[in-house]
Amino acid sequence: MDRLTAVLDPDVDQLQSLFESQVYNLSNHTVYYPIRHHSPACSYHLLRLIGEYKPDIILIEGPESGNPLISVLSDEATLPPVSLYYTYESELEREACYYPMLRYSPEYVALKEANRLDIPAKFIDLDYRHFSSHASKSGQTEQKEISIQDETLLAGSDFINRLCQKTNCRSFDELWEKVFEIGGLEKSTEEFVQDVFTYCTLSRMCYSTERLQSSGDLAREAHMQQRIQQAVQEYDRVLVITGGFHTYGLLMSEKHESDLERTKMDKHPTDKPLVEQKGTIQQGVDSDTVHQQMYPMVYTFAEADRLNGYASGMPYVNYYDQIWNQLLRKKSTPYNLTALDLLSRLMRQLRDGHEHVSTSDAIEAYSMIQGLAGLRGKREGGVYELMDAALSSFVKGELTLATDKPLQELQQLLTGDVIGSVAPNSFSIPIVEDFKARCTEYKLQIRTTGQHKKVLDLYAKPEHRQISQLIQCITYLVPEFAKRQSGPDWIAERDMNLVRETWVYMYSSRIEARLIENSLYGGTLAGAATRKMEEQMQEIPDHHSGELARLMLQALLMGLQDTAMKLYEQVRSALRTDGNFLSLCNSLQVLNRIHQHRRLLGVSDEQHLPDLVSEAYRNAVDKLLQLSRANPDEHEAIIQGLKLLAMLAESTEAYFQDETFRIHLNELLSDHQLPAQLEGVCVAISSGLGDRPRDEIVDRARGYIHGTPDQTRQTALFLQGVFTVARDAFLYEDQLLSELNYLIEQLSYEDFISMVPELRLAFTYFTPMETGLIAERVASLHQVEPEEMSRPAVDEQMLIQSKAWDEALRKEFAAWKLI
Repeated sequence: MDRLTAVLDPDVDQLQSLFESQVYNLSNHTVYYPIRHHSPACSYHLLRLIGEYKPDIILIEGPESGNPLISVLSDEATLPPVSLYYTYESELEREACYYPMLRYSPEYVALKEANRLDIPAKFIDLDYRHFSSHASKSGQTEQKEISIQDETLLAGSDFINRLCQKTNCRSFDELWEKVFEIGGLEKSTEEFVQDVFTYCTLSRMCYSTERLQSSGDLAREAHMQQRIQQAVQEYDRVLVITGGFHTYGLLMSEKHESDLERTKMDKHPTDKPLVEQKGTIQQGVDSDTVHQQMYPMVYTFAEADRLNGYASGMPYVNYYDQIWNQLLRKKSTPYNLTALDLLSRLMRQLRDGHEHVSTSDAIEAYSMIQGLAGLRGKREGGVYELMDAALSSFVKGELTLATDKPLQELQQLLTGDVIGSVAPNSFSIPIVEDFKARCTEYKLQIRTTGQHKKVLDLYAKPEHRQISQLIQCITYLVPEFAKRQSGPDWIAERDMNLVRETWVYMYSSRIEARLIENSLYGGTLAGAATRKMEEQMQEIPDHHSGELARLMLQALLMGLQDTAMKLYEQVRSALRTDGNFLSLCNSLQVLNRIHQHRRLLGVSDEQHLPDLVSEAYRNAVDKLLQLSRANPDEHEAIIQGLKLLAMLAESTEAYFQDETFRIHLNELLSDHQLPAQLEGVCVAISSGLGDRPRDEIVDRARGYIHGTPDQTRQTALFLQGVFTVARDAFLYEDQLLSELNYLIEQLSYEDFISMVPELRLAFTYFTPMETGLIAERVASLHQVEPEEMSRPAVDEQMLIQSKAWDEALRKEFAAWKLI
């Protein structure tokens, strides 16, 4: 029988019997409470259950490494959203994952209630590394960041998909809200738990044992069941809170444990010790050293929202946070009250943004929510009715990018922008401690929120250079920390004439959270930045020398001189395999910049760097002969590379005094396939170096002007190339001006119009003063006063009419023999 058919026609009596006897039998030593992560309805009924069952201990689906942090999570000073942040690293991989908690997350509510009742609470799940799949078999270290509350299997089962179709729900989230979040508030706790158990179990039955094994679910459930059995030995009443997808698996694991005990359990011991913390050899990893860490960290609503990246529970975090507020206040219509509040706030924000909305629009939207709820069989309208009503009432006309502002604002309201905070604790996070110590040392304001400014005199004060290095190191790891307002940008080579650097920076809990994330790379700012840069280096192909050189410069700007020195050999190797002229020119430019400012950048190696610059120069020169076949889109970049080589060829440095550049330049100019723009640059450079007479520029221009129609059209491109290097060839010599004047006079009207854009582009290389000088010479050429050149042109229609009148007068005078 088809699996889906079997799922949709289950043995309901068997599930009900299992539920009544093992899941929700309050006289049992163990009660199982299935949940969906971040569900207010689950938390609402959980409080009821705890009050009725009065457990001696609460076991929660969560990583065992987090047990020492439970006191921090349940502390009054901890304000969700918060998260456990777990990292581990072995020789083959490095991963990080999150365990987020909101005020209404059942796991967090359980921790708080256990703390209030003064009973123990424990996490019983495996740490992520024990059940994660190893995607990479190549031996390279991988980094991943995921949520361990993933609900992909639950939400994507065949059962759920078929159920959504039958109930006309557009998604699992809409189905869940209808049945559980809204409908569940009308049910008793036992009825609610039975529904959650049934739905999740039927969803689970859509997957084979092999699928559950590969996802790690079976391993997790077996481990959690062991912890449950251990707790049962110590406590009379044990409450187990796990994702509903796992409840049936836990019951089956319990049955399997009983069977094993009856078949000589002494041969197969399963009671494994709790995982040790921080840098120990873990069980089941073939004695590989695994370093793992777990910290409590602040979190945000935006990060916790499943729609923003993680499949970890319900979306629309701020919306359900308000629902939870109403439930705590024991309001009978929490969804209606929340909808009314959000519609009011939405209307105010839209009005503040000058959107045309009215009070009647909001009233109509609220009325539509009630109507849609009735049509869809809901006691109250939920978030999906709210969004549908906003679309209908606030969006005027067709939904387009120009009219979707109301929906954008609503999405922001539904998600929220709350940032949590973690209570002070003794679990020191090395990278955060290093950050705070370094900032205190250099008097950066991190004890207060708000924006601060730091002006640094880079060249006069060594301490200011160190502060700049620190800020750049932090922003490499956490870009949100600071932004450069002004000052030299070494990477983009902008504003290099400035001697002061101005940074605007701001510290917040979000910055600390990002630092904790970077603890994956190391325990200090320098260590983490070094490790992160090493990984970035590995991703760059060996022949991309320009990118490696820029990375080397960035390391120096961050004060990571040792890291930069390690790049020497890698850059040298890349230079020898890099066959791209542009990439080599980029390398040369960056390396030469480092060499020129080596003392400021703290470079102590005086010998290797000049050798590297010399090798980059020679390799770039060797690729000159490839330029005649270059892509036209690359011509502008090639011109900048040629100008760089020409500038260095004229310098006094010994390793640039090489005839090869001049020889290859002459060979290029002998190539008849050399593009016109590049020909103009090359002849201008060669002339400037004294290898060719100045007149050759004019001769080559004359060849284009008097050549074939296709060559004539290339004239403007040739001039662009010349003007990028030798504007004086046009400013002070009359031959080229006369030839260009001849060209313009001979062109047809259509050809002239087609050539105007390229000619205008050629003259953009001149300054306004130089343009004025050219205008005076053009006026002299046409024997008119310069002022006449600036007069507005005569209207074309008037010119045509005047010409017609002139012709008529000539005919009349001729008829009377006056002329």
